[in-house]
Amino acid sequence: MTRSSIRFVRRGRVVQVDDFAPRTTLLDWLRIEQRLVGTKEGCGEGDCGACTVVLGRERDGKLVYEPVNACILLLGQIDGAKLITVEDLAPGAASGSKELHPVQAALVARHGSQCGFCTPGIVMSLFALYHEGVRPVTREAACDALAGNLCRCTGYRPIIDAALDVCAEPAADGSDARADATLAMLRRLDDAQDVFVGDEDAFFAAPASEESLAALLAEHPEATLLGGATDVGLWLTKALAPLRKFIWLGRVHGLGDIHDSPEVLALGATVSHARALEPLAAIDPDIGEVMRRFGSNQVRASGTVGGNIANGSPIGDLAPMLIVLGAHLELRGGSERRTLPLENFFLAYRKQDRRKGEFIRSLLVPKPGPGDHVRVFKVTKRFDEDISSLLMAMRVTIQGERIVMARVAFGGMAATPKRALAVETALLEQPVNDGASWAAAGEALASDFAPLDDHRASAAYRLQVGKNLIVKALAEIAGAPSSATRIIGHRETAHAAE
Repeated sequence: MTRSSIRFVRRGRVVQVDDFAPRTTLLDWLRIEQRLVGTKEGCGEGDCGACTVVLGRERDGKLVYEPVNACILLLGQIDGAKLITVEDLAPGAASGSKELHPVQAALVARHGSQCGFCTPGIVMSLFALYHEGVRPVTREAACDALAGNLCRCTGYRPIIDAALDVCAEPAADGSDARADATLAMLRRLDDAQDVFVGDEDAFFAAPASEESLAALLAEHPEATLLGGATDVGLWLTKALAPLRKFIWLGRVHGLGDIHDSPEVLALGATVSHARALEPLAAIDPDIGEVMRRFGSNQVRASGTVGGNIANGSPIGDLAPMLIVLGAHLELRGGSERRTLPLENFFLAYRKQDRRKGEFIRSLLVPKPGPGDHVRVFKVTKRFDEDISSLLMAMRVTIQGERIVMARVAFGGMAATPKRALAVETALLEQPVNDGASWAAAGEALASDFAPLDDHRASAAYRLQVGKNLIVKALAEIAGAPSSATRIIGHRETAHAAE
């Protein structure tokens, strides 16, 4: 069965949209079609957060609220969700009540708004934090929640103070009381039907099964596969790419599954970065820290692990980390499946080993074993929500005092994420606590890379920082205290002293 409409919940009722241009963003639909202009258009690329709205979906039997950037999310991607905009928050909003939501009231009380342009997006990000359920919210959690929201008038302190105030007590806005009714509505919308809006020349499609996806992709191999749209959305809003056919993977049964065993973590292609954070952080804290800084809450809620890998960006953070862990990709084209090492997937700049009609099914991530040590470092100009100038991931196995296995990979150094084979060779059979061998391994980096030279960093900077990170990782593995090598934790100390 196929339906030619999308359906979602808003203000307690089901909304059905039967006809829309496939490339329509949620922001344009809200502002232009519905005249809901509280949601603002700022950067148009998912960085400033002025367009933030919240989507409610069922996760493990519970209603979960997540902030998303409406400016780069396609309208079709809200199928099956509950949509909440800033106009919906106040009690009795549908009847024109002027009573404020607790988040709005806290911002007023703390003078957290001046020009007000950014305020609706900030309100929606804090609404999602308000419903996370962890009480009391720490300052760091509030900063994480607001990392994707820019404000140039007010300054962040009163905004963060408002977040701490309103999230000190349990949520009391009625949304939780209506959660069971909302879940029942969302479950009725989950009809397992394929969605196809448009015609053979231009369409938005959302297959419900792998079989439907494989068949549709075989018929339209030129269609754009859509994960979270955190990059494809920019192709539309910034590059103005003339894309006409979209196949969204978000409804494909099974592609959003996570299977976690003692030996292997299996992540379905449509698992979001937000959902992947916890199981990846359990593999190693460094990986968890990189995932925490992986864009903003809005980006992590939308972006998918499969989309990040399929995009093939040379500065993607996920690939180097998974490469050193020995991850494999599982792909499907038609009825055929194949598996290959992740490091072999990247062929050249923006070119991957994905055959015509193929899609990524899952990532299989082996977990480190006894004697394994993992280190990951992300270098950026700005601490939060910034693209890496350089990312280094290292896994070494120590037996006795010697390195018997080494895998080192970099992002941001070359046209693809890539292992540093000369560095690995230089480390093998070396004493782990030998500073001279650390330096020699760092010098070997020049044999592996002629680094990129662009506006994020010069080639010379990347090479020098790469050498430093190799030494830094090995020093920590040999026993140097992380307090001497890390800035993580210094922010907490500074805030406590305020």
